[in-house]
Amino acid sequence: MSGALEQFRAETRDWLEENCPASMRTPMPPEEVVWGGRDAEYANPDSKLWLERMAAKGWTCPLWPAEYGGGGLDSARAEVLAGELARIHARPALTSFGISMLGPVLLEYGSHEQRLEHLPKIVRGEIRWCQGYSEPGSGSDLASLNTRAELHGDHYVINGSKIWTSYADKADWIFCLVRTDFEAPKHQGISFILFDMASEGVSTKPIKLISGSSPFCETFFDDVKVPAGNIVGRLNDGWSIAKRLLQHERTMISGFGLAGGQAEGGGASETTVESIAMRYRGDTDKLSDPLLRDRIARFRIDSEAFALTSRRSAEESEGGGPNHISSMLKYYGCELNKRRCELLLEAAGNRALGWEGEGFDADELSLAREWLRSKANSIEGGTAEIQLNVIARRVLDLPDLTGILRGKR
Repeated sequence: MSGALEQFRAETRDWLEENCPASMRTPMPPEEVVWGGRDAEYANPDSKLWLERMAAKGWTCPLWPAEYGGGGLDSARAEVLAGELARIHARPALTSFGISMLGPVLLEYGSHEQRLEHLPKIVRGEIRWCQGYSEPGSGSDLASLNTRAELHGDHYVINGSKIWTSYADKADWIFCLVRTDFEAPKHQGISFILFDMASEGVSTKPIKLISGSSPFCETFFDDVKVPAGNIVGRLNDGWSIAKRLLQHERTMISGFGLAGGQAEGGGASETTVESIAMRYRGDTDKLSDPLLRDRIARFRIDSEAFALTSRRSAEESEGGGPNHISSMLKYYGCELNKRRCELLLEAAGNRALGWEGEGFDADELSLAREWLRSKANSIEGGTAEIQLNVIARRVLDLPDLTGILRGKR
Protein backbone atom coordinates (compact mmCIF):
# COMPACT_ATOMS: atom_id res chain seq x y z
CA MET A 1 0.00 0.00 0.00
CA SER A 2 1.32 3.43 -0.94
CA GLY A 3 2.39 6.00 1.61
CA ALA A 4 -0.55 8.22 0.67
CA LEU A 5 -3.01 5.39 1.35
CA GLU A 6 -1.34 4.54 4.63
CA GLN A 7 -1.63 8.17 5.67
CA PHE A 8 -5.31 8.17 4.68
CA ARG A 9 -5.83 5.00 6.72
CA ALA A 10 -4.19 6.56 9.77
CA GLU A 11 -6.22 9.76 9.45
CA THR A 12 -9.43 7.77 8.95
CA ARG A 13 -8.71 5.58 11.95
CA ASP A 14 -8.09 8.63 14.14
CA TRP A 15 -11.25 10.34 12.90
CA LEU A 16 -13.39 7.25 13.54
CA GLU A 17 -11.98 6.78 17.03
CA GLU A 18 -12.90 10.36 17.85
CA ASN A 19 -16.26 10.59 16.08
CA CYS A 20 -17.95 7.16 16.10
CA PRO A 21 -20.01 6.88 19.31
CA ALA A 22 -19.55 3.71 21.34
CA SER A 23 -23.17 2.64 20.84
CA MET A 24 -22.65 2.82 17.08
CA ARG A 25 -20.08 0.03 17.40
CA THR A 26 -22.63 -2.54 18.57
CA PRO A 27 -25.00 -4.81 16.58
CA MET A 28 -27.85 -2.88 14.99
CA PRO A 29 -31.32 -3.75 16.33
CA PRO A 30 -34.03 -3.34 13.68
CA GLU A 31 -35.68 -0.46 15.50
CA GLU A 32 -32.47 1.60 15.32
CA VAL A 33 -31.88 1.34 11.56
CA VAL A 34 -31.55 4.90 10.23
CA TRP A 35 -33.59 5.57 7.08
CA GLY A 36 -33.54 9.36 7.33
CA GLY A 37 -36.30 11.49 5.88
CA ARG A 38 -38.18 14.70 6.60
CA ASP A 39 -39.83 13.22 9.68
CA ALA A 40 -37.00 10.93 10.76
CA GLU A 41 -37.09 9.67 14.33
CA TYR A 42 -34.06 8.25 16.13
CA ALA A 43 -34.53 5.57 18.76
CA ASN A 44 -30.92 6.18 19.77
CA PRO A 45 -29.72 9.83 19.85
CA ASP A 46 -26.23 8.63 18.88
CA SER A 47 -27.66 7.48 15.53
CA LYS A 48 -28.47 11.06 14.56
CA LEU A 49 -25.06 12.26 15.69
CA TRP A 50 -23.30 9.48 13.74
CA LEU A 51 -25.31 10.28 10.59
CA GLU A 52 -24.54 14.00 10.84
CA ARG A 53 -20.83 13.38 11.28
CA MET A 54 -20.57 10.85 8.44
CA ALA A 55 -22.69 13.02 6.11
CA ALA A 56 -20.53 16.07 6.81
CA LYS A 57 -17.58 14.07 5.48
CA GLY A 58 -19.64 12.78 2.55
CA TRP A 59 -18.90 9.28 3.80
CA THR A 60 -22.47 8.03 3.64
CA CYS A 61 -21.72 8.02 -0.12
CA PRO A 62 -17.91 7.97 -0.21
CA LEU A 63 -17.57 7.38 -3.97
CA TRP A 64 -19.98 10.11 -5.05
CA PRO A 65 -18.46 13.39 -6.30
CA ALA A 66 -17.89 16.04 -3.64
CA GLU A 67 -19.75 18.46 -5.91
CA TYR A 68 -22.96 16.60 -5.03
CA GLY A 69 -22.20 16.10 -1.35
CA GLY A 70 -20.35 12.80 -1.61
CA GLY A 71 -16.96 11.90 -0.23
CA GLY A 72 -15.16 12.21 -3.58
CA LEU A 73 -12.96 9.21 -2.71
CA ASP A 74 -11.33 6.96 -5.26
CA SER A 75 -11.97 3.22 -5.00
CA ALA A 76 -8.75 2.54 -3.08
CA ARG A 77 -9.58 5.08 -0.37
CA ALA A 78 -13.19 3.96 -0.25
CA GLU A 79 -11.97 0.41 0.38
CA VAL A 80 -9.73 1.65 3.19
CA LEU A 81 -12.69 3.48 4.74
CA ALA A 82 -14.88 0.36 4.50
CA GLY A 83 -12.15 -1.67 6.13
CA GLU A 84 -11.75 0.76 9.01
CA LEU A 85 -15.50 0.90 9.58
CA ALA A 86 -15.59 -2.90 9.64
CA ARG A 87 -12.62 -3.02 12.03
CA ILE A 88 -14.55 -1.14 14.72
CA HIS A 89 -17.85 -2.87 13.84
CA ALA A 90 -19.43 0.49 13.02
CA ARG A 91 -23.10 0.53 12.10
CA PRO A 92 -24.18 1.92 8.73
CA ALA A 93 -24.83 5.60 9.34
CA LEU A 94 -27.68 5.57 6.82
CA THR A 95 -29.78 2.97 5.01
CA SER A 96 -31.36 4.46 1.90
CA PHE A 97 -32.89 3.49 -1.42
CA GLY A 98 -31.58 6.86 -2.52
CA ILE A 99 -28.04 5.60 -1.94
CA SER A 100 -28.41 2.06 -3.26
CA MET A 101 -30.72 2.70 -6.25
CA LEU A 102 -31.71 6.25 -7.21
CA GLY A 103 -28.42 8.09 -6.64
CA PRO A 104 -26.35 5.95 -9.03
CA VAL A 105 -28.82 6.40 -11.91
CA LEU A 106 -29.07 10.15 -11.26
CA LEU A 107 -25.30 10.31 -11.56
CA GLU A 108 -25.57 8.48 -14.88
CA TYR A 109 -28.78 9.87 -16.40
CA GLY A 110 -29.84 12.93 -14.39
CA SER A 111 -29.23 16.53 -15.35
CA HIS A 112 -26.78 18.65 -13.40
CA GLU A 113 -29.70 20.51 -11.86
CA GLN A 114 -31.40 17.27 -10.79
CA ARG A 115 -28.17 16.02 -9.21
CA LEU A 116 -27.70 19.27 -7.29
CA GLU A 117 -31.30 19.14 -6.13
CA HIS A 118 -31.46 15.55 -4.92
CA LEU A 119 -28.04 14.01 -4.31
CA PRO A 120 -26.90 16.20 -1.37
CA LYS A 121 -30.22 15.53 0.38
CA ILE A 122 -29.69 11.78 -0.11
CA VAL A 123 -26.17 12.02 1.33
CA ARG A 124 -27.46 13.86 4.40
CA GLY A 125 -30.47 11.57 4.85
CA GLU A 126 -32.92 14.45 4.50
CA ILE A 127 -35.25 12.73 2.02
CA ARG A 128 -36.43 9.12 2.16
CA TRP A 129 -37.20 7.53 -1.22
CA CYS A 130 -39.40 4.68 -2.39
CA GLN A 131 -39.65 2.87 -5.72
CA GLY A 132 -42.75 2.89 -7.94
CA TYR A 133 -42.24 -0.04 -10.32
CA SER A 134 -44.52 -3.09 -9.95
CA GLU A 135 -48.24 -2.83 -10.56
CA PRO A 136 -51.15 -5.26 -10.21
CA GLY A 137 -50.71 -7.41 -13.30
CA SER A 138 -47.29 -5.94 -14.13
CA GLY A 139 -44.76 -7.66 -11.94
CA SER A 140 -42.31 -9.85 -13.84
CA ASP A 141 -43.62 -8.27 -17.06
CA LEU A 142 -42.83 -4.83 -15.71
CA ALA A 143 -42.92 -3.12 -19.12
CA SER A 144 -46.67 -3.81 -19.36
CA LEU A 145 -47.31 -1.14 -16.70
CA ASN A 146 -50.39 1.04 -17.08
CA THR A 147 -49.82 4.05 -14.80
CA ARG A 148 -50.33 7.04 -17.09
CA ALA A 149 -48.65 10.44 -17.15
CA GLU A 150 -50.34 12.94 -19.48
CA LEU A 151 -48.72 16.27 -20.29
CA HIS A 152 -50.76 19.37 -19.46
CA GLY A 153 -48.69 22.45 -20.22
CA ASP A 154 -45.70 22.50 -17.88
CA HIS A 155 -46.72 19.50 -15.78
CA TYR A 156 -47.83 15.88 -16.02
CA VAL A 157 -51.01 14.47 -14.51
CA ILE A 158 -50.42 10.95 -13.20
CA ASN A 159 -53.11 8.32 -12.68
CA GLY A 160 -52.67 4.67 -11.75
CA SER A 161 -51.37 2.47 -8.98
CA LYS A 162 -48.31 0.56 -7.83
CA ILE A 163 -47.94 -2.43 -5.55
CA TRP A 164 -45.21 -3.88 -3.34
CA THR A 165 -43.93 -0.33 -2.90
CA SER A 166 -41.45 -0.77 -0.06
CA TYR A 167 -42.02 1.74 2.77
CA ALA A 168 -44.20 4.00 0.60
CA ASP A 169 -46.14 5.00 3.72
CA LYS A 170 -42.93 6.35 5.25
CA ALA A 171 -41.23 7.80 2.15
CA ASP A 172 -40.97 11.48 1.21
CA TRP A 173 -40.38 11.10 -2.55
CA ILE A 174 -40.81 8.36 -5.14
CA PHE A 175 -38.91 7.42 -8.30
CA CYS A 176 -41.59 6.07 -10.57
CA LEU A 177 -42.12 4.45 -13.97
CA VAL A 178 -45.04 5.90 -15.92
CA ARG A 179 -46.39 5.49 -19.44
CA THR A 180 -46.05 8.72 -21.43
CA ASP A 181 -46.60 7.39 -24.96
CA PHE A 182 -49.72 5.28 -25.18
CA GLU A 183 -49.28 4.22 -28.83
CA ALA A 184 -45.61 3.17 -28.79
CA PRO A 185 -44.49 -0.45 -28.16
CA LYS A 186 -44.60 -1.08 -24.45
CA HIS A 187 -40.85 -0.83 -23.84
CA GLN A 188 -40.60 2.46 -25.73
CA GLY A 189 -43.37 4.51 -24.17
CA ILE A 190 -42.16 4.56 -20.55
CA SER A 191 -40.59 7.49 -18.68
CA PHE A 192 -38.79 7.74 -15.34
CA ILE A 193 -40.11 10.53 -13.12
CA LEU A 194 -39.58 11.84 -9.58
CA PHE A 195 -42.21 13.40 -7.34
CA ASP A 196 -43.12 14.25 -3.76
CA MET A 197 -45.27 11.69 -1.93
CA ALA A 198 -46.98 14.61 -0.17
CA SER A 199 -48.46 15.69 -3.52
CA GLU A 200 -52.24 15.92 -3.62
CA GLY A 201 -53.73 12.68 -4.96
CA VAL A 202 -51.08 10.28 -3.59
CA SER A 203 -52.25 7.67 -1.08
CA THR A 204 -50.79 4.47 0.35
CA LYS A 205 -52.10 1.33 2.01
CA PRO A 206 -49.67 -1.01 3.84
CA ILE A 207 -49.78 -4.74 3.05
CA LYS A 208 -49.38 -7.04 6.04
CA LEU A 209 -47.07 -9.97 5.31
CA ILE A 210 -47.11 -13.50 6.70
CA SER A 211 -44.07 -12.52 8.77
CA GLY A 212 -46.28 -10.05 10.64
CA SER A 213 -44.58 -6.91 9.29
CA SER A 214 -45.91 -4.45 6.72
CA PRO A 215 -42.92 -3.11 4.74
CA PHE A 216 -44.78 -3.14 1.41
CA CYS A 217 -47.67 -0.95 0.28
CA GLU A 218 -50.27 -0.41 -2.36
CA THR A 219 -49.78 3.10 -3.75
CA PHE A 220 -52.43 5.08 -5.61
CA PHE A 221 -52.15 8.16 -7.86
CA ASP A 222 -55.29 10.16 -8.59
CA ASP A 223 -54.69 13.22 -10.82
CA VAL A 224 -51.27 13.85 -9.26
CA LYS A 225 -49.61 16.95 -10.77
CA VAL A 226 -45.84 16.67 -11.31
CA PRO A 227 -43.57 19.30 -12.95
CA ALA A 228 -42.44 18.23 -16.42
CA GLY A 229 -38.85 18.93 -15.42
CA ASN A 230 -38.97 15.97 -13.03
CA ILE A 231 -38.54 13.52 -15.90
CA VAL A 232 -35.08 11.92 -15.64
CA GLY A 233 -33.25 11.27 -18.88
CA ARG A 234 -35.06 11.37 -22.19
CA LEU A 235 -38.83 11.27 -22.52
CA ASN A 236 -40.10 7.75 -23.32
CA ASP A 237 -36.65 6.25 -22.63
CA GLY A 238 -37.40 5.31 -19.04
CA TRP A 239 -37.00 1.60 -19.70
CA SER A 240 -33.25 2.06 -20.15
CA ILE A 241 -33.06 3.76 -16.74
CA ALA A 242 -35.38 1.16 -15.20
CA LYS A 243 -33.12 -1.71 -16.26
CA ARG A 244 -30.04 0.09 -15.00
CA LEU A 245 -31.63 0.79 -11.64
CA LEU A 246 -32.67 -2.86 -11.33
CA GLN A 247 -29.03 -3.86 -11.67
CA HIS A 248 -28.19 -1.60 -8.72
CA GLU A 249 -31.15 -2.96 -6.77
CA ARG A 250 -30.16 -6.57 -7.42
CA THR A 251 -26.63 -5.86 -6.29
CA MET A 252 -28.04 -4.36 -3.09
CA ILE A 253 -30.36 -7.33 -2.49
CA SER A 254 -27.51 -9.78 -3.10
CA GLY A 255 -25.98 -8.37 0.09
CA PHE A 256 -28.53 -10.41 2.04
CA GLY A 257 -26.36 -13.42 1.26
CA LEU A 258 -23.09 -11.97 2.53
CA ALA A 259 -21.61 -13.68 5.56
CA GLY A 260 -23.96 -13.27 8.51
CA GLY A 261 -26.81 -11.98 6.35
CA GLN A 262 -29.00 -8.99 7.06
CA ALA A 263 -32.14 -8.55 9.02
CA GLU A 264 -35.16 -6.90 7.43
CA GLY A 265 -34.57 -3.20 7.02
CA GLY A 266 -30.89 -3.51 6.20
CA GLY A 267 -29.52 -3.83 9.70
CA ALA A 268 -26.96 -6.49 10.48
CA SER A 269 -28.50 -9.55 12.09
CA GLU A 270 -27.63 -9.95 15.75
CA THR A 271 -27.76 -13.75 15.42
CA THR A 272 -25.43 -15.92 13.42
CA VAL A 273 -25.90 -19.55 12.57
CA GLU A 274 -22.91 -20.47 14.71
CA SER A 275 -24.05 -18.53 17.79
CA ILE A 276 -27.57 -19.98 17.67
CA ALA A 277 -26.27 -23.51 17.05
CA MET A 278 -23.85 -23.33 19.97
CA ARG A 279 -26.54 -21.87 22.21
CA TYR A 280 -28.99 -24.71 21.67
CA ARG A 281 -26.97 -27.59 20.25
CA GLY A 282 -23.52 -26.97 21.67
CA ASP A 283 -21.51 -29.45 23.70
CA THR A 284 -18.67 -27.58 25.47
CA ASP A 285 -16.62 -26.26 22.54
CA LYS A 286 -18.36 -27.92 19.57
CA LEU A 287 -21.75 -28.82 18.19
CA SER A 288 -23.15 -32.11 19.37
CA ASP A 289 -24.78 -32.92 16.00
CA PRO A 290 -22.12 -33.77 13.36
CA LEU A 291 -24.58 -33.46 10.47
CA LEU A 292 -25.64 -29.97 11.52
CA ARG A 293 -21.98 -29.09 12.03
CA ASP A 294 -21.26 -30.20 8.47
CA ARG A 295 -24.13 -28.16 7.00
CA ILE A 296 -23.05 -25.06 8.90
CA ALA A 297 -19.45 -25.51 7.72
CA ARG A 298 -20.61 -25.80 4.11
CA PHE A 299 -22.76 -22.71 4.53
CA ARG A 300 -19.86 -20.73 6.00
CA ILE A 301 -17.56 -21.77 3.15
CA ASP A 302 -20.17 -20.79 0.57
CA SER A 303 -20.76 -17.48 2.36
CA GLU A 304 -17.09 -16.59 2.34
CA ALA A 305 -16.75 -17.61 -1.31
CA PHE A 306 -19.77 -15.47 -2.19
CA ALA A 307 -18.34 -12.48 -0.31
CA LEU A 308 -15.08 -12.79 -2.24
CA THR A 309 -16.94 -13.18 -5.54
CA SER A 310 -19.03 -10.09 -4.81
CA ARG A 311 -15.88 -8.12 -4.04
CA ARG A 312 -14.17 -9.33 -7.21
CA SER A 313 -17.22 -8.41 -9.29
CA ALA A 314 -17.23 -4.90 -7.82
CA GLU A 315 -13.53 -4.46 -8.56
CA GLU A 316 -13.86 -5.77 -12.12
CA SER A 317 -16.76 -3.44 -12.89
CA GLU A 318 -15.07 -0.42 -11.31
CA GLY A 319 -16.14 2.77 -13.04
CA GLY A 320 -18.70 0.97 -15.19
CA GLY A 321 -21.30 0.27 -12.53
CA PRO A 322 -23.16 -3.04 -12.16
CA ASN A 323 -23.90 -5.29 -15.13
CA HIS A 324 -25.72 -8.54 -15.84
CA ILE A 325 -23.53 -10.27 -13.27
CA SER A 326 -25.80 -8.56 -10.72
CA SER A 327 -28.45 -11.16 -11.61
CA MET A 328 -26.05 -13.95 -10.68
CA LEU A 329 -25.20 -12.26 -7.40
CA LYS A 330 -28.82 -11.53 -6.61
CA TYR A 331 -29.93 -15.11 -7.32
CA TYR A 332 -27.17 -16.79 -5.34
CA GLY A 333 -27.20 -14.26 -2.51
CA CYS A 334 -30.93 -14.75 -1.95
CA GLU A 335 -30.61 -18.54 -2.02
CA LEU A 336 -27.77 -18.27 0.49
CA ASN A 337 -29.85 -16.10 2.82
CA LYS A 338 -32.72 -18.60 2.69
CA ARG A 339 -30.26 -21.38 3.59
CA ARG A 340 -29.08 -19.30 6.54
CA CYS A 341 -32.63 -18.91 7.83
CA GLU A 342 -33.32 -22.64 7.44
CA LEU A 343 -30.18 -23.43 9.43
CA LEU A 344 -31.18 -20.98 12.15
CA LEU A 345 -34.51 -22.76 12.56
CA GLU A 346 -32.87 -26.18 12.58
CA ALA A 347 -30.29 -25.09 15.13
CA ALA A 348 -32.82 -23.51 17.50
CA GLY A 349 -35.36 -26.34 17.27
CA ASN A 350 -38.59 -25.67 19.16
CA ARG A 351 -37.13 -22.41 20.52
CA ALA A 352 -37.67 -21.01 17.02
CA LEU A 353 -41.43 -21.57 17.23
CA GLY A 354 -42.16 -18.53 19.38
CA TRP A 355 -44.25 -15.79 17.80
CA GLU A 356 -45.13 -13.38 20.59
CA GLY A 357 -45.64 -13.17 24.33
CA GLU A 358 -43.58 -14.47 27.22
CA GLY A 359 -41.36 -17.53 27.28
CA PHE A 360 -39.07 -16.50 24.39
CA ASP A 361 -36.37 -13.85 24.18
CA ALA A 362 -36.07 -11.27 21.37
CA ASP A 363 -33.66 -13.36 19.27
CA GLU A 364 -35.93 -16.39 19.47
CA LEU A 365 -39.02 -14.40 18.51
CA SER A 366 -37.25 -13.08 15.42
CA LEU A 367 -36.21 -16.45 13.97
CA ALA A 368 -39.51 -17.63 12.46
CA ARG A 369 -40.35 -14.13 11.25
CA GLU A 370 -36.97 -13.77 9.56
CA TRP A 371 -37.37 -17.20 7.95
CA LEU A 372 -40.79 -16.26 6.57
CA ARG A 373 -39.51 -12.89 5.36
CA SER A 374 -36.59 -14.55 3.53
CA LYS A 375 -39.02 -16.27 1.16
CA ALA A 376 -39.68 -12.89 -0.48
CA ASN A 377 -36.00 -12.62 -1.43
CA SER A 378 -36.76 -14.82 -4.45
CA ILE A 379 -39.38 -12.33 -5.66
CA GLU A 380 -38.23 -8.80 -4.84
CA GLY A 381 -35.98 -7.05 -7.33
CA GLY A 382 -37.02 -9.55 -10.02
CA THR A 383 -38.01 -13.15 -9.41
CA ALA A 384 -35.52 -16.02 -9.34
CA GLU A 385 -36.92 -17.15 -12.70
CA ILE A 386 -36.26 -13.73 -14.22
CA GLN A 387 -32.68 -13.81 -12.91
CA LEU A 388 -32.11 -17.25 -14.42
CA ASN A 389 -33.40 -15.98 -17.77
CA VAL A 390 -31.03 -13.01 -17.62
CA ILE A 391 -28.12 -15.29 -16.72
CA ALA A 392 -28.94 -17.68 -19.56
CA ARG A 393 -29.24 -14.97 -22.19
CA ARG A 394 -26.88 -12.20 -21.08
CA VAL A 395 -24.16 -14.06 -19.20
CA LEU A 396 -24.03 -17.54 -20.73
CA ASP A 397 -25.22 -16.36 -24.18
CA LEU A 398 -27.51 -19.36 -24.55
CA PRO A 399 -29.93 -19.38 -27.50
CA ASP A 400 -33.47 -18.13 -26.99
CA LEU A 401 -35.57 -21.24 -27.58
CA THR A 402 -38.91 -19.42 -27.41
CA GLY A 403 -39.09 -18.67 -31.13
CA ILE A 404 -37.78 -22.10 -32.08
CA LEU A 405 -40.38 -23.86 -29.96
CA ARG A 406 -43.18 -21.67 -31.32
CA GLY A 407 -42.11 -22.53 -34.88
CA LYS A 408 -42.45 -26.25 -34.19
CA ARG A 409 -46.03 -25.96 -32.97
